[in-house]
Amino acid sequence: MAASGASTSEQPPRPLARSNTMANISESAIDSEVVPANLRDVATILRVANEIEPQSPRVAYLCRFYAFERAHRLDPTSSGRGVRQFKTALLQRLQRDGETTLHLRKRKSDTREMQSFYQQYYENYVKELAQTADETDRAELAKAYQTANVLFEVLKAVTQTESAEVAPEILAASKDVKEKTEMLVPYNILPLDPASAHQAIMRFTEIQAAVSALRNIRALRWPRDNQKPDLDLLDWLQATFGFQKDNVANQREHLILLLANVHKRKIHKTRTSTTEPMSKLDDEAVNEVMKKLFKNYKQWCKYLGRKSSLWLPSIQQDVQQRKILYTGLYLLIWGEAANLRFMPECLCYIYHHMAYELFGLLGGNVSTVTGENIKPAYGGEEESFLKKVVTPIYNVISEEVKRNRKGTAKHSQWRNYDDLNEFFWSIDCFRLGWPMRADADYFYVPKEFEKHSSMKETAQRRGHRKKWMAKTNFVEIRSFWHIFRSFDRMWTFYILALQAMIIISWHGTGSPTEIFSGSVFKEVLSVFITASILKFLQAIVDIIFSWKARQSMKYREILRYILKAVVAAAWVIILPACYVHTWENPTGLVKTFQNWASGWNFPSLYILAVAIYLLPNALAVVLFMLPMLKRCIERSNWRICNILTWWQQPRLYIGRGMHESFSSLFKYTMFWILLLISKLAFSYYIEIRPLVKPTKAIMRMSIGNYEWHELFPQARKNIGVVISIWSPIILVYFMDTQIWYSIFSTIVGGIYGAFRHLGEIRTLGMLRSRFQSLPGAFNARLVPPVKEKEQKKGLKTLLSQTFDPVEPGKRQEAAKFAQLWNQVIASFREEDLINNREMNLLVVPYSSDPSLHLVQWPPFLLASKIPIALDMAKDFRGKDAALEKKIAADEYMQCAVKECYESFKHVLKSIVVGNIEKKVIIDIIKEVDNNIKEGTLLENFKMSGLPLLYNKFVELVECLLKNDIESTTRDKVILLLQDMLEVVTEDIMLDGYKILDSVQEEVTTNNQNQRPQLFASADPDPAVRFPFRPDEAWEEQIKRLYLLLTVKESAMDVPSNLEARRRIAFFTNSLFMDMPNAPKVRNMLPFSVMTPYYKEDVLYSMKELQLENEDGVSILFYLQKIYPDEKHLEDEVLRSQEKDLRHWASYRGQTLTRTVRGMMYYRKALELQSFLDMAKVEEMLEGYRSVVESMTDEQRRSQRHLPAQLQAVADMKFTYVISCQLYGTQKIRGDPIAADILNLMVTYPSLRVAYIDEVVEKEKDKAHKVYYSILVKAVNGLDQIIYRIKLPGDPILGEGKPENQNHAIIFTRGEALQTIDMNQDNYLEEAFKMRNLLQEFLKKHGVRFPTILGLREHIFTGSVSSLAWFMSNQETSFVTIGQRLLASPLKVRFHYGHPDVFDRLFHLTRGGISKASKLINLSEDIFAGFNSTLRQGNVTHHEYMQVGKGRDVGLNQISQFEAKVANGNGEQTLSRDIYRLGHRFDFFRMMSCYFTTVGFYFSSMVTVLTVYIFLYGRLYLVLSGLEAAMLREAALQHNSPLEAALASQSLVQLGLLMALPMLMEIGLERGFRKALSDFVVMQLQLASVFFTFSLGTKTHYYGRTLLHGGAKYRATGRGFVVYHAKFADNYRFYSRSHFVKGLELMLLLIVYTVYSHSYRKTVVYILITYSMWFMVGTWLFAPFLFNPSGFEWQKIVDDWTDWNKWINNRGGIGVIQEKSWESWWDEEQEHLKHSGLRGRIWEILLSLRFFLYQYGLVYHLNIAHEHRSVLVYGLSWLVIAVVLLVLKVVSMGRRRFSADFQLMFRLLKGLLFIGFLSVLIILIVVFGLTIADLFVCFLAFMPTGWAFLQIALACRPLFQCCGLWDSVRALARSYEYVMGLHLFTPVAILAWFPFVSEFQSRLLFNQAFSRGLQISRILTGRK
Repeated sequence: MAASGASTSEQPPRPLARSNTMANISESAIDSEVVPANLRDVATILRVANEIEPQSPRVAYLCRFYAFERAHRLDPTSSGRGVRQFKTALLQRLQRDGETTLHLRKRKSDTREMQSFYQQYYENYVKELAQTADETDRAELAKAYQTANVLFEVLKAVTQTESAEVAPEILAASKDVKEKTEMLVPYNILPLDPASAHQAIMRFTEIQAAVSALRNIRALRWPRDNQKPDLDLLDWLQATFGFQKDNVANQREHLILLLANVHKRKIHKTRTSTTEPMSKLDDEAVNEVMKKLFKNYKQWCKYLGRKSSLWLPSIQQDVQQRKILYTGLYLLIWGEAANLRFMPECLCYIYHHMAYELFGLLGGNVSTVTGENIKPAYGGEEESFLKKVVTPIYNVISEEVKRNRKGTAKHSQWRNYDDLNEFFWSIDCFRLGWPMRADADYFYVPKEFEKHSSMKETAQRRGHRKKWMAKTNFVEIRSFWHIFRSFDRMWTFYILALQAMIIISWHGTGSPTEIFSGSVFKEVLSVFITASILKFLQAIVDIIFSWKARQSMKYREILRYILKAVVAAAWVIILPACYVHTWENPTGLVKTFQNWASGWNFPSLYILAVAIYLLPNALAVVLFMLPMLKRCIERSNWRICNILTWWQQPRLYIGRGMHESFSSLFKYTMFWILLLISKLAFSYYIEIRPLVKPTKAIMRMSIGNYEWHELFPQARKNIGVVISIWSPIILVYFMDTQIWYSIFSTIVGGIYGAFRHLGEIRTLGMLRSRFQSLPGAFNARLVPPVKEKEQKKGLKTLLSQTFDPVEPGKRQEAAKFAQLWNQVIASFREEDLINNREMNLLVVPYSSDPSLHLVQWPPFLLASKIPIALDMAKDFRGKDAALEKKIAADEYMQCAVKECYESFKHVLKSIVVGNIEKKVIIDIIKEVDNNIKEGTLLENFKMSGLPLLYNKFVELVECLLKNDIESTTRDKVILLLQDMLEVVTEDIMLDGYKILDSVQEEVTTNNQNQRPQLFASADPDPAVRFPFRPDEAWEEQIKRLYLLLTVKESAMDVPSNLEARRRIAFFTNSLFMDMPNAPKVRNMLPFSVMTPYYKEDVLYSMKELQLENEDGVSILFYLQKIYPDEKHLEDEVLRSQEKDLRHWASYRGQTLTRTVRGMMYYRKALELQSFLDMAKVEEMLEGYRSVVESMTDEQRRSQRHLPAQLQAVADMKFTYVISCQLYGTQKIRGDPIAADILNLMVTYPSLRVAYIDEVVEKEKDKAHKVYYSILVKAVNGLDQIIYRIKLPGDPILGEGKPENQNHAIIFTRGEALQTIDMNQDNYLEEAFKMRNLLQEFLKKHGVRFPTILGLREHIFTGSVSSLAWFMSNQETSFVTIGQRLLASPLKVRFHYGHPDVFDRLFHLTRGGISKASKLINLSEDIFAGFNSTLRQGNVTHHEYMQVGKGRDVGLNQISQFEAKVANGNGEQTLSRDIYRLGHRFDFFRMMSCYFTTVGFYFSSMVTVLTVYIFLYGRLYLVLSGLEAAMLREAALQHNSPLEAALASQSLVQLGLLMALPMLMEIGLERGFRKALSDFVVMQLQLASVFFTFSLGTKTHYYGRTLLHGGAKYRATGRGFVVYHAKFADNYRFYSRSHFVKGLELMLLLIVYTVYSHSYRKTVVYILITYSMWFMVGTWLFAPFLFNPSGFEWQKIVDDWTDWNKWINNRGGIGVIQEKSWESWWDEEQEHLKHSGLRGRIWEILLSLRFFLYQYGLVYHLNIAHEHRSVLVYGLSWLVIAVVLLVLKVVSMGRRRFSADFQLMFRLLKGLLFIGFLSVLIILIVVFGLTIADLFVCFLAFMPTGWAFLQIALACRPLFQCCGLWDSVRALARSYEYVMGLHLFTPVAILAWFPFVSEFQSRLLFNQAFSRGLQISRILTGRK
């Protein structure tokens, strides 16, 4: 057969380089990327086929044929997912290519074809690459060997088919290829094979030291005889304990990098001589890694009273080896632990036993049983650790998760991660043994069939004697009592303070001094009785809530609960008994008790009892004042300390010793003392004391005439009225601390921000004024100091930061500043924030010209300075000194003048090369310089000629800038020089002719009296050098000079883009803030960034960008209108370059592409900073870009040159891992998302992607799913698997995001880890500060080193719409002033899902960076902060660095986000973390924790509850007639306390609490005038409507979660939301959370308004109810008000049609809620299906409130004729029963007769209608029914029907059994229809008026209108 492509003598072409984008890869290449997971080995063969197809189509065909055979062998039955389709497609390809390629064959057979091609490929390509290995890219070499290896496999298969033999030389070559292929394995960061020793990163001495230490395998006994070369300690651990190969490879690199980085840092600090060798790993480096890694393990051993297994040998030379073995063992366990990583103490248990086995193996210990050497309990077989250690525990987790029933089961019915982990906090965990007993109760999980007791008994009779261990230490029970239980000290304080204030105000004048009165003081002392009752209540609640965890409790813990309850009960008896002993003139039982106790002779018995009762509290106060002592006691494991703390709190492994330093304690204590004093004073003087007098009057009143049938006529002292009046006051009393917290946090946060220098540079003017000190700040903050200097501290440093200016002679410092500054400006240009002109105005020369003798500032600072100076000089009359002083007044003008003059001289000297001309120029310059020096310039020169000279010089510079080679340009240059000379000598110099005459005399002597034509010499050596050779430095200098001369005032506003201005202002301002010094990059802490990704947008496709919505608006059109100042790419270019257009759009959305670009700025920054650290002076002055770009391709590829070293340093210090959970599945399916992700890896070669691979494998002829964690990188345009680590099962057991993070965290590196969400961004200028930030980990903040570094965020979505602006401001205030205060002074900052940086080693040994238990950890991020704090961590906040973040921009998106967060806070309220924080914090820190976590949501709920309580109380008063009676008392006609209470409620409702921090932060950073104007604009844009609406969202979802559960993750979507939401969509979203509640409140207000006798048509009524009416209007109509085109008539018509269709559609299986009301209604009630009995009872009890309307209103009907009998109420129920019966008859008639007996059905409806009219007429004529009565009946009976519905929903099983469920659904549909009609009607009426729609557009998009955007075109789609 003929060969393909070339003869044997010809060299095959090198493989074609793949494009950087998958979009350019042909379809034939895609087939190698869509291979099913269980055929992954075939992918490599297909890739080779695609690669060689251009050179030899026949060989490519043979490769594909071999791939098909291989696939068939791997899965002969095609049972795997997608295998059949893959085989079919491949077979079709083979059939199509078979005949075609056969004709292209140049050899007689396929065997010869393969041998010929293989030989050519090996000889001419592989060997050539191998010979130049030092200069060859390792990936290219590895790929070549891999390709050759695959070709040989195909060759063997072909030769076997044709019964041919392989040539000996090919066999020899294949052997070499195989060896090299096995050696050149894929690697992540470190190529550890011997062939890669030349790589730049492997040349670093710290890497070599770590590798050498790891390969010290001296004296190790290998379990197997086949010991291979180049093995290390981790290979020995693998062989011993059976770890996976890829896990070992992963952790090997992890450990080497960890040791190397610490080693480098330690060597830098400890060794004084830089020449001392670093080839030996420093012992201190190993010790530091061990200290961090084993701190938790050692604490665990100490806590359980066990000795650590970390035994060290006595031989010193073996110590380091042993330490590395211990460290490596832990990392290998952690790397393979999968979901067990969420259980840190479980890992400690495993490690404890395996480390002990390791010690035994190394020590040669002999078993006392067998007499043989100790062997590992689980052996060293392949994957034995995974199968025998991890999998059994994983199976327990998995089975428990199944009991969760997808979040519908009670928390008490299954064990979550915390329960399973906390089992290992007890010494009982060692009963599991080692090897672990499979029959232990820990591993027992009852199946579903064992739920019922009979089945349990059956199981036990069959021998199942195990018992389920139930919950451990804590039970999450769904109850509001958790609020009291977790924060009982706070509620006790509030209740006691309220009691004391009421007692004081009740007596005498109500002055606080009344407390010193004996009688008042005695009564105030009764608060201790209340305290004892509350203590008893707390004890009882603790017992009830802990009951289901009793099985896991120790005897001493159960005893503690019982004793606390008994003691509390005893005090409840003792204190009242002692208290009554002090009464005067007692009666009854009290007198009897006094007589019995009269012989005790204790006049102060009660005082003594109180003193004894307070003894524990006194001890607690003493320990509170001595935090160091308390920390020591709590951390201690001494028995005496345990006994002392046993009574106060149960002994737990975590939550001990969390107390801060005394200074921190003092600061947050003073904060809360001042706050509580203010709060209590306000409550006392404004709310409580004024209400006492009216209360006394009410209690004295005697009311006998009720307007209804009074159920409790004998109630004393009008207790119902008192409760109605006091209830809202008391609720506000408990809530308004949140208001005071907001006020104080605003003040204190503002003060802290001011002292941190926030906002010192916030405008371009401020930037210009401080730019001179900016280079000094740059070099001080961002450049490592030559010598470590301790930063100055003190008041002066706190008030101002000053830096030494950069002197003109310090060229190296100026060059460093220029490098960094120009890279920032270049990044602005790359991001399209500025154009080329603005970039040129902003950049600084890399190296100041030494001849200029001055600092060169950016041209934008010097803009218009030269023209102004010329204007000043040309008409100036005076002396030189005066002019110089005038110019020097503006320092930038002085610099511009000097620079232009020096540049003027430099340019002339450079272009004028003729001797005569040079002499003229030099003489003139000398004359000018002398006059300047002597101060006689104005005397001897005429300044009026300067403008003419200026114009000529500008023309000359323009010519130089063009550098045109045409002769006409050269002639123009000569003429210009002659003109300039003439202007100078004739118009400026008084005696300029003398210079020309002297030249004339000199020339006349030699040139026969001919006057020379200067600059026009035609000699071979011309007088003028033009044009110039291209030179970058010269071009930059001329360009800069041109800008200085020509730029006018327009440069004063550079940059013009608002985002560029904000970024540059913040960046420069941050350099004047306090931050640690920057170390050299080699010495900095290494870090990783990790982003969890599911299936959000990666890169917008052209289809997505051009797809138009129903309004005809595409994303592309929208972006072009929203960002008109960020589109510097021409439209034509954008249209022609699809890739650029997609990226431009994606960088402005919330996409993964934007996030990756931002995070990869870290690497770019590190490479530049490494350049500044490592470059020589000459390279520094030349510039980073110039040095890199001037290198040849060979130099760049060489590992010895600077670029390779810079990349190596960046590799060591930075890793970015994206956890793309579904990447494998997306890739197999050919999803474009997979191609976009691969694009990112190709664009950023250091980017790594981790994903979960799901493979169907067969074991014993049974198929089962196997899961792998896989890490890939891009090599040659395709992804390459680096590590493939098998998992024990599906890793997604709990919440998706933390599980996704957990599987990928093993691939991260370094000592720090930054968590970045997919909607975040980063900036190059901020990336420069990362190494400063990481230094914070090395210094204490208080008494601890930080474990989480908090960062601020900038919300970049604020300009989209008004809603986005509100959300942006709200979020900005939280991430700045809010978190600033939480971190200091309150010390309660946690982790909020923001870009915080974790101490990686701390958290990987303590459960990871989030918690993942299903449902309870819905807000997974904050639990990382809880966990860190409880484990003695420290969370700080740093504002000198920021990261971008996107937020939701549409109302529906925002509401779903708020709902998700409220759900999460509801689950937090139930969690053990909140309970432990509430009990382990001191009192004031506990207060901070409450009001900044769940307390905020509880206070929001109380705010709404206050409105309900007030209105229902008023409803009771007006319907019963009590209000009318009360008005007769003058004392009751004023309600100032009520007004104050409702005003407080309004502050929360209207969002004013959130506005305060916003105002302060905007004022700090942008000016208080701007803050005030923004606040006014926000109110005009109805911000209060938005915040009131959000209040309803928070209240609904928080309350429902606590009551019923039903919390779930809600995907909000992160797209551009400027579309019209349909009415049906809004109704579905907000029906239960807002509309129902709004209609209820409206009904209450209507009834109150109609029947109120006190406030109608009065100012007081308006003051009291305005906020409630506002809330009603907001909750009902805000979704339509904030809905784009919400009042456009055509859309309203379409919405009505759609809503009618939706509400009438029937549901059923498979019908989604968007299509049918019935499906939505069933799903909306889902939470009630799974609610417990307690939740259902509460739902029924709450529904009873609706019966109050009917009970009260029927007595006010005219037809009742003022009868007060209960029969009136009974008759109203008869009416309801008749109405329901009629509706049921109609419903049954429709169902039975409407089809077959239509006429009968019509007759039935007619009879019913006639009957209804007859009854109505009789009631009107005979009984006096009025039209008003009909309205009142509607108000009375509608709530009753709704109550029936709610009760039916709560009792759904009962109604379904009774066959009434269809009737309930029909009634519900009727109510929904009526509610929809009430909502739709006002909207439709407003839509009639066109101006309403215009007003709404302006309201929603004012931000865009203010920028001159065409929002109307966006909304209407008119392009």
